[in-house]
Amino acid sequence: MLDKTIPYAEIWMYLPQNIPITEPSLPEGFHFEFYQPGDELDWATIETAVLEFEKESQAVDYFKKKFSPYSTELKQRMLFVVTSSGEKVGTCTAWWKEVPNGTRYPLVHWVAVKPGYQGKGLARAMMNYTLILLKKLESTSPAYLHTQTWSHVAIRFYQQLGFVLSDKNLDGSPNPDYLKTIEILEKINAT
Repeated sequence: MLDKTIPYAEIWMYLPQNIPITEPSLPEGFHFEFYQPGDELDWATIETAVLEFEKESQAVDYFKKKFSPYSTELKQRMLFVVTSSGEKVGTCTAWWKEVPNGTRYPLVHWVAVKPGYQGKGLARAMMNYTLILLKKLESTSPAYLHTQTWSHVAIRFYQQLGFVLSDKNLDGSPNPDYLKTIEILEKINAT
């Protein structure tokens, strides 16, 4: 869940290619499913629940603009964690980002678990599954993810998985928010 009480700064993180990835293991009563048409509503519900969007309609609009043109890709890249009753409670996508020079980077994208299901190991299992997918689909470089200081709890989690904060943007340019991010994170960790 986003913590919007602290200053905002953007940061890129990457997972060095030599970091081993653990086989994903979900707790009993949960399973993985890949995106199927119609799941955009579940995606919107999950992302709105963690405060990425104010309204589900905004999330659906974003999905239609950014993801819907890639329906074939979504079926092998967008992952959901589903309860035994069929409720989708978490999502993560093995995506990519292309920078202006045409280089395409593997990207862990839109990681979220509904608040009532956090702390059960679902995010760790999703991340591991997604990283394995990225190694199969986009093995050209380390995996990257874009985040912000409002996700400081997630940043600590990503660091536990082996992700490293980068002082550069994905295109190699300096990240003007890097020092601000480090300062904010240090203050949070000191309290």
